[in-house]
Amino acid sequence: MKVRIFAAALAASVALSGAAYAADLEVTHWWTSGGESAAVAEFAKAFDKTGNHWVDGAIAGGGDTARPIMISRITGGDPMGATMFNHGRQAEELVQAGLMRDLTDIAEKEHWKDFIRPANLLTECTVDGKVYCVPVNIHSWQWLWLSNGAFEKAGVPVPKNWDEYVAAAPALEKAGIIPLALGRQSWQTSGAFNVLMPAIPARTSTSRSTRTRTPSWRPAPKSPRFSRQLTTLARWQRNPTSRIGTRRPIW
Repeated sequence: MKVRIFAAALAASVALSGAAYAADLEVTHWWTSGGESAAVAEFAKAFDKTGNHWVDGAIAGGGDTARPIMISRITGGDPMGATMFNHGRQAEELVQAGLMRDLTDIAEKEHWKDFIRPANLLTECTVDGKVYCVPVNIHSWQWLWLSNGAFEKAGVPVPKNWDEYVAAAPALEKAGIIPLALGRQSWQTSGAFNVLMPAIPARTSTSRSTRTRTPSWRPAPKSPRFSRQLTTLARWQRNPTSRIGTRRPIW
């Protein structure tokens, strides 16, 4: 399972620990949908209780829009107090350039290693033995939102797996309900495909065919079941009533 993490990283111009006076801290991020904004508000409330003030710097348009702006400000000498990046190595060059604050003292004082799970989340925030970011959210592909009311209207039970979901699709369409809504931005379609790859065929066959690329394992994704599911996806995409394929912003 591929896991995405959002991490907040302190820019080098602002110190939070040991500050003698309350600080106004600008925090940039791209959490701008209703639910995301509500989550950010909880961070702000907790931060404000320390006597400091969270100055929200939301950037609409998602990470692809926000990250270049964030990096440009940091490298251009106008850094925010804290900013959000995807977990991993997106900020590694900034760390190596000395533009991100070392949080190791705080991490050790608060014993982050004792409660951040899985442990590799903190490892991915660590460069040359020092901690530079705070994991705040686990973001995974394995999510599918269903409407119980939609299935009730169509007269079919709420599916418990992908096979049942596919089987229910004709009834949903007959009831005038779109079976599957999916954006056509590359990260959305590739993400959905990569989730279906291990979920539909035998796990071991798919794992070997995608990771080792051994010729003897390549036919694994061509199993009748796998082909049937991909055919269903293709049919939905061609269906004019389907919502697969929109290029509208979806966050």
